[in-house]
Amino acid sequence: MNLIANTTTTKGLKVQCQLDTNAYPTGAQVPHDALAAVQLERSDFHSEKNDVVKPHAEK
Repeated sequence: MNLIANTTTTKGLKVQCQLDTNAYPTGAQVPHDALAAVQLERSDFHSEKNDVVKPHAEK
């Protein structure tokens, strides 16, 4: 967290972080149709960590 918390850019971006100590349930199953509906855009840079979730078009 120290590395993230001390991140800045030349344009003035400052990053804040806080440890989330809440407990979350494990083993939740997402239905295949719900997962298939998620619009993911793969990143060229570290795509295993940097996918973009795109919103659905408004109807």
